[in-house]
Amino acid sequence: MVKITVLSENTVGIPSGLTGEWGLALLVETAGAKILLDTGERGNILANAAALQVNLREVDALVMSHGHYDHSGGMRDFLRLRGEVPVYVHPDFFSPHYSARPREQYIGVPYCRKELESLGARFVWERNPRQIAPGLWISGEVPRQTDFEKGDSRLVTVENGQKIPDPLRDDMSLYCVTDEGLVIILGCAHAGVVNIVEHARRVTGVDRIYGIIGGTHLGPASREQQEATITYLQGLSLKFLAANHCTGLPVAAHLAAIFGPVFHFAPAGACYKLPLKDGDD
Repeated sequence: MVKITVLSENTVGIPSGLTGEWGLALLVETAGAKILLDTGERGNILANAAALQVNLREVDALVMSHGHYDHSGGMRDFLRLRGEVPVYVHPDFFSPHYSARPREQYIGVPYCRKELESLGARFVWERNPRQIAPGLWISGEVPRQTDFEKGDSRLVTVENGQKIPDPLRDDMSLYCVTDEGLVIILGCAHAGVVNIVEHARRVTGVDRIYGIIGGTHLGPASREQQEATITYLQGLSLKFLAANHCTGLPVAAHLAAIFGPVFHFAPAGACYKLPLKDGDD
């Protein structure tokens, strides 16, 4: 079983003094570890965790899904609270990430490596899949194999002094093996949901996909990519789908209509124990 608590998200789902922000942070608890995936945008995870009676000092490791500000902005506040802790990142985590529209702006990690290390970040640079706790994997770099998952055309980076489309090689996810199949935990799914799921199957050797939670980045995707991804998801016979953050409200509403009780909006404060028992929401 895996327990997933949404500590930071665009919206708030329960009246418990929580704060929403444009960002994402998920606490993933298994029998062997407590892993924080991302830290949200502004450090509100500290107050939100306290309101939810979650002790962030007990976190065993931090996994950063990618180097965008809305997932890394809370790193400094978290590290000040937690102190020394392993931080799993792709080697491109500190790459210069920019958005070109509606105006050009830097959207990468808002802190330098040395500052975060001074606060206790012990970076573990990982390009390959790695099991970090029993049955819990970081994806490593996800191969782009589909022809319809094009990435976000608004995002650019700088290589050799030239601005180019950002390949976001640092996009990583978590894969959790349960008795009823894989639970795939997304940050923003810049690598493409289908690419991520197929990579999870290869990495873990588990074909059955029980559930998916996190940001799908389908909101800014083309209609073609949205439709092809939804068709693929329908073929998985999912028992749980919680698409939030960069999924966007229109796409989330569409998914809710298609998947019915299998779908969950997953705002800040939501908590899921997977696999679900009969009668669970």
